[in-house]
Amino acid sequence: MRREPTEAEVKLWRILRGRRLAALKFRRQTPIPPYIADFVCFEHRLVIEADGSQHAESHYDQERDAFLAAQGFVVLRFWNHDILQRPRTIEDTILARCGLPF
Repeated sequence: MRREPTEAEVKLWRILRGRRLAALKFRRQTPIPPYIADFVCFEHRLVIEADGSQHAESHYDQERDAFLAAQGFVVLRFWNHDILQRPRTIEDTILARCGLPF
């Protein structure tokens, strides 16, 4: 993703990077072995994934999410289309999950 991110990943990273969203610290492409999370906030144990249509009903993603949940993470998945068309809704969802005002 770092070398050739999708348009949605670029837009989401612009929202999350540099503590721009309510001073939350996010990292991108972060290993949580054996997986790599698109974006992670360790303080809130939150993983955010930007998904294209290839992720629809993915058994791999279900197994991955179950593993991350067992590690104490909550996984929020957003469709690329939603990231591009409704970024404010995405921000509000993240803030709500972290228990922060929006």
